[in-house]
Amino acid sequence: MSFILNMAWRDSRRSRSRLLLFISAIVLGIAALVAINSFGDNLARSIDEQAQELLGADLTISAAQPPSQKIKNILQSLGDERSTETAFASMVLFPRTGGVRLAQVKALDGGFPFYGTWDVQPASAILQFRQHKPVALIDDALLVQFGANVGDSVRVGNATFLVAGRVLKTPGGTAATAAVAPTVFVPASYLLKTGLVQKGSRVNYKYYYKFAKTTNVTALVKHIEPTLDKASLTTDTVANRKQQTGRAFADLTKFLNLVAFIALLLGCVGVASAVQLYVREKITSVAILRTLGASGWQSFLIFLLQTALMGLFGAVLGAVLGSVLQWALPLVFGSFLPVEVNTVLSWSSILQGVVTGLFISLLFAALPLLLIRNVSPLRTLRSSYDADISGRDPLQAVVVVLIVLFVTGFAYWQTRDWKLALGFAGGIAVSFGVLAGMGRLLMAAVRRFFPRNWSFVWRQSLANLYRPQNQTLILLISIGLGAFLITTLYLTQTLLLGRVQFSASGKQPNMVLFDIQREQTAGVRTLVQQSGLPVMMQVPIVTMRLESINGRGLDQIRKDTSLHIPEWALNREYRVTYRDTLITSEKISSGKVQAMNDGAVPAVTFEDAFMKRMHLKLGDKLTFNVQGAPIETTVGGTRLVDWNRVQTNFLVVFPNGVLEQAPQFSVLMTRVPDTQTSARFQRALVNKFPNVSAIDLGLILKTLDDILSKISFVIRFMALFSILTGLVVLGSSVVISKYQRMQESVLLRTLGANRRQILFITLIEYGLLGGLASLSGIVLSVAGTWALARYVFESPYNPSVWPLLVVVAIVTTLTMLIGLLNSREVLTRPPLEVLRAE
Repeated sequence: MSFILNMAWRDSRRSRSRLLLFISAIVLGIAALVAINSFGDNLARSIDEQAQELLGADLTISAAQPPSQKIKNILQSLGDERSTETAFASMVLFPRTGGVRLAQVKALDGGFPFYGTWDVQPASAILQFRQHKPVALIDDALLVQFGANVGDSVRVGNATFLVAGRVLKTPGGTAATAAVAPTVFVPASYLLKTGLVQKGSRVNYKYYYKFAKTTNVTALVKHIEPTLDKASLTTDTVANRKQQTGRAFADLTKFLNLVAFIALLLGCVGVASAVQLYVREKITSVAILRTLGASGWQSFLIFLLQTALMGLFGAVLGAVLGSVLQWALPLVFGSFLPVEVNTVLSWSSILQGVVTGLFISLLFAALPLLLIRNVSPLRTLRSSYDADISGRDPLQAVVVVLIVLFVTGFAYWQTRDWKLALGFAGGIAVSFGVLAGMGRLLMAAVRRFFPRNWSFVWRQSLANLYRPQNQTLILLISIGLGAFLITTLYLTQTLLLGRVQFSASGKQPNMVLFDIQREQTAGVRTLVQQSGLPVMMQVPIVTMRLESINGRGLDQIRKDTSLHIPEWALNREYRVTYRDTLITSEKISSGKVQAMNDGAVPAVTFEDAFMKRMHLKLGDKLTFNVQGAPIETTVGGTRLVDWNRVQTNFLVVFPNGVLEQAPQFSVLMTRVPDTQTSARFQRALVNKFPNVSAIDLGLILKTLDDILSKISFVIRFMALFSILTGLVVLGSSVVISKYQRMQESVLLRTLGANRRQILFITLIEYGLLGGLASLSGIVLSVAGTWALARYVFESPYNPSVWPLLVVVAIVTTLTMLIGLLNSREVLTRPPLEVLRAE
């Protein structure tokens, strides 16, 4: 063993800088792993420490309808301090600026939040609010959108409030959620004055409680939960919220770990390629060792030990970089974080990153190093002898299997799902395989269709793509995969936005008016027509609850687990409509269209997937409770529903002749030609029918674009590690092959080539590599996103060409610059200096 250690140390003295260069490719991948894992650990700890602030109370109880007197008595008996919240969606109007949009209105009473800080500017506005003055506290995002300020007024329904403060953060909320659903807080004592809570209005009731520190909230909830469940109330405790939030961000951390792992794999591919060149240069030294009595395994271990030591150095350097980088991640994730992250060093993440990076890099380095075992002593006598390393080594297949197992195992460790782990490993294999296949096809095509009548510079540049010991394949894989990641993120984002835009294209409706009461139906319809807008659809909606299935009450169904009917299906409020025909977004998949049977029992239709989740079949009998009146029905058919269409789609549809006299409200759909018309119409709607709300698809598109941009930024930040790793692999590959390029340069200059020609040969070669690598990645990305659009979203796919060309230009330019900068010595050193060194 001492012989191996001494030889590894002595031989590395002239090659340490090059060995470090080999390992530099894995530094960024390990840095990304350590940064993400450290951030995940710190976030989990912060969530644990600030769990009460996430909920703002010790216990919350939620209901979708006003509780009965019995439940009210229970609710009023709980806690040392109580606070109530009545929340619903409504249009809000800023009279000064004329801005109007759908917002979440929360009528709040009591001292909520009991924990955490309600960040309101000015802070004195909270005191005004709790003194039941006619003031409103409004999310900052909503005020900024319409240029409103503190001191302005806001109209909510029939009531007008003074804007007393802007809400920067509410316990448990994030900047992203505030942008999606901005909130207007008003005192609960003014709720009736708004006139917005009417029959059919979708209102959520929430009750917040603070208990003494000695109270066992979990045990209390367990005691009252059966009673609350029967009344369709749900509970949330600090422990539950901590678990839910922690799980959500743990899943995000694991996903980003897989993205970081791709960067590490790219670096390992670069290590394998670099070590392969290093091994070929060391073959003579190995042959001399074999002549002096060293065995093949001893020679292999000498160079494996060198690589391991450099790999350990690279892993530690990556861990240090990752530990520094984690301090920036809270800024990257800022708008998504519900808590303030306290960043400290995570030694477990550092150890995990070092071990993972070192192990996987050694596996990749072992692939070319195994050839050392077969080097023959004859090479000291005959340099042309090549039979010893020309064949395949069976142990290389074992190493490949170990790499596949390690990648799959790492993915399973992150996802805890074998299907996802195998899918990740398979996706990586396919991506690497396709890019490698494109590289081999390129080299074969250049060799087969070599343009012999082109100029010397172009012929030499093209020949470099398939010369012995070329780096074409590794550069196409590493650079191509980076381009693939960035392009896929961009195309997926535009695909999702395009899907929403397509749903409102042509003559389809792009505005929905809802909560229209029966007596307002004619007036709203007239207002729409007077505004020059078409009434494209007007649909009545009746709310009801499920009472029994095939004569069995809900309690019996809950006890019979063999039925497999989900709890949420029994507790939910059903919003249904009635008609005797299908609409354009529906197709009958089984049975018949909803109709009245001869026995006067209406045959209803269910949405196909929903019926399968409820484990129902045609002919089953269901009883619904409509405002206290039971209605018996049978399942007459199922419908396939295109939920992508902006139409009034329903899970359950009744036939005509059953619900006409039931309490109901309606939804009206129209189409506005532009944003100015939309704003003008919404202002008129709020002034005349303050309880009626409007959903503008243009606003949905803008909100969706903002969300996707924030998510894409996070993922692009992680994908940046893969791109940078690809560039490091490129730089190290150029430096490693520098000696070979010097020899080529000497030969070319001896044959009459000048520096300018050699410069252009280098630029063209790296330009072709960068361009072809980025094109390969883009082709793979376009194919993947086309499959996503075709088979998942079922929407048209028309990617814009110009952004893809920009990616090609940027990647190609970077490749040329790095190739040129690292090849300067090849261009500047005189031929005699290289020949004397020989």
